Amino acid sequence: MLLANARYRRVLASAALRQALVLGFLVRMPIFAGGVVLTLHVVSHLGRPYAAAGLVSAAATIAIAVSGPWRGKLLDRRGLRRVVVPSIVVAAVCWSIAPFVSYWWLLALAALAGLFVIPSFSIIRQAVIAAVDEDDRRTAISLDSVAVELSFMVGPAAGVWAATVWPTQWVLFAIEMLGVLAGVLLWFANPVLHDEAEAAVDDEGVSVEVPRVVRSQWFKARFLVICLAAAATTLVLGGTDIAIVAALRDFDAQPSIGWVLAVWGFGSLLGGLVYGGLHKSVSAFWLLGGLALVSAPMALALGVGSLAALSFVAGLFCAPTITATVDQVSRVVPGAARGEAMGWHGSFMTGGMALGAPLAGFAIDHQGWQAGFLLVAAVGLLVALVGALATSGRATERRAAHRLRATADA
Repeated sequence: MLLANARYRRVLASAALRQALVLGFLVRMPIFAGGVVLTLHVVSHLGRPYAAAGLVSAAATIAIAVSGPWRGKLLDRRGLRRVVVPSIVVAAVCWSIAPFVSYWWLLALAALAGLFVIPSFSIIRQAVIAAVDEDDRRTAISLDSVAVELSFMVGPAAGVWAATVWPTQWVLFAIEMLGVLAGVLLWFANPVLHDEAEAAVDDEGVSVEVPRVVRSQWFKARFLVICLAAAATTLVLGGTDIAIVAALRDFDAQPSIGWVLAVWGFGSLLGGLVYGGLHKSVSAFWLLGGLALVSAPMALALGVGSLAALSFVAGLFCAPTITATVDQVSRVVPGAARGEAMGWHGSFMTGGMALGAPLAGFAIDHQGWQAGFLLVAAVGLLVALVGALATSGRATERRAAHRLRATADA
């Protein structure tokens, strides 16, 4: 515990990290709130079924996933301000119109806004990584995961409350304009995104340009398998989310959905804090396997109380697993290409989340809510085992090569 406290005291002493964490909390809250209010707007104000609301969310999600690598690459090449300005303009135009138009116009505008979305997750994670030394990177990323959980716990709850008090079109407009203001705040703050300097200094103290990193240097199997672990993680989380809702509906306890999900998120928050304080990193694949193994027993819940307790235990592995994938991506990719890499990582996570809900929903429709938990947990465990075997083989090869070089030098 003392070691953990020392680590957190050390990283929080960085003003740049504190700024990045606050920015992350403020920027992400409108994102989480906007999603739930958008669904309520389609269902209540436009009078469409939930399937139609899901189609809007899917269109926006696909657009965001497609834009991730593209926007991330622009971050590497043009910098934060040049990337954020077009996003601010497009978001302001789209979301000043979308809440007040018919369904199909809303869908089109939401997709367009998704293509030009501010790459806030990539920006904040790069700023967090750049703010601390490499030894403290995992602790800093864990704090960022905690900030994400807080945004997830506060944003949707505030959005739902506002939608019950005021018309959804005005609530949606206000939330999305807050997202635009968050983009303006990012532009003004302009946090440092790379721990490596954009320009190196030669022996005579003269700045020299650092050559750009070619994608083929890092876009390899090691990077892709870590991204696959990230996708499997969010697949488990997305499937677990809908399975919790289905279970509570079966228990005839729909009013408990909000607080049970909050308990799940609180477990993730605590797990992230504990993982960030550890003196040693844990493989993302081992954590993914743990997440799968503790998520499966949620199928054994007999009521609201037991489901909440099991969800808390499952939550303990959520933030650490995501943190481990971000940390490992940052270590296998050069700093100059980190924006594009984080964009790909985010797209994999978005894809996993988009796949998890329908996959669990299919199992729930055919075998009951218990099958939703079991199916996504099985997929997560399978990816964890494959990834662990693949990476352990590479590690063994690297150690053998190192021993051969040491023997040759001797």
